[in-house]
Amino acid sequence: MKITNPEVEKYMNDLLKNRSQIYKEVEDYAASIHFPIIEPLVGVLLNQYAKMINAKRILELGSGFGYSALWFSDEIDEQTEIICTDFKEENKKLAESYFKKAGIKTKIKFKLGDAIKILDEIEGEFDIIFNDVEKEDYPEVFKKSIPKLRKGGLLITDNTLWYGKVADSKINDYQTAGSREYNRLAFTDSRVLSVILPLRDGITISLKL
Repeated sequence: MKITNPEVEKYMNDLLKNRSQIYKEVEDYAASIHFPIIEPLVGVLLNQYAKMINAKRILELGSGFGYSALWFSDEIDEQTEIICTDFKEENKKLAESYFKKAGIKTKIKFKLGDAIKILDEIEGEFDIIFNDVEKEDYPEVFKKSIPKLRKGGLLITDNTLWYGKVADSKINDYQTAGSREYNRLAFTDSRVLSVILPLRDGITISLKL
């Protein structure tokens, strides 16, 4: 199920046609290998939130080959630190090649390994944690991420409407169940104020109170 009307989504995407060529290059590559990325509409949203809260430290859980990090870094303070995570060496190398081509000036570090283990081990607070790991791991990510956020920080999670499956009580596969439980946690935990934006495949944004 498409979350937004396809014609409306095309209209919104057409408004972003003037974005940098590096984004289009990554988008074309992702499409050629059927690799899921956040796409431009969510990318702009990430960049906007990073600027709105003047983010200085960002953690990505599940970075793939760096598309979301490109958006986070666009015209952001050079002192901002972005930590990317992925379990594939080839994704890390490809991401670093895109970062170099884009001339990124922010401090980007790429950590290889399991994103949740990295989250456990990493020290300090973050302004933004962006979650795009496997859906069945979403509830655990929520529980571990909130203590790592500063007050006023954001936990942003992609694919939380999961093609509309979360709204169908007859669907209970492990990915749908993970997304559904994540949203339940985000809307019942008193430490955060959450909203789901029906953009692309749904994105849940939780503000730490």
